[in-house]
Amino acid sequence: MTVPEPLTWEQRLFLLLLAVDTVLLAVLELFFLPLRVGVVPLPLTVVVGAVTTPWLVSTTAKLVRPGLSWVPLAVWVVVVFGFGLLGPGGDLVLIQDWRALVLLGASALPGALVLGSGLGRAAGRSRGRG
Repeated sequence: MTVPEPLTWEQRLFLLLLAVDTVLLAVLELFFLPLRVGVVPLPLTVVVGAVTTPWLVSTTAKLVRPGLSWVPLAVWVVVVFGFGLLGPGGDLVLIQDWRALVLLGASALPGALVLGSGLGRAAGRSRGRG
């Protein structure tokens, strides 16, 4: 097993920037999840989460290192559960209905799939197969 070389300052900056983007997107997805048009729920942030979470994971793998592509997904999960359940002033921001489950599934599942495929490719390259 080889020890990976340390991150350059550009890679650290990109990782920090992607983590901050992840925090901001997760908070916005939580705040706009209860959006309604009249009486019809319109959870547009589910679509935003389904697109941005896998994109953040794959971008981290490309710009920083494939072995650190788990960071945006972990940050997203921690922010959604932490901020959603222990929100500002003790308020419950993560609504308790089907939209919260759809947000979790539509964002975390594609992010985890991208993470797994990226780590699998990185493992194959490190063994000399790719």
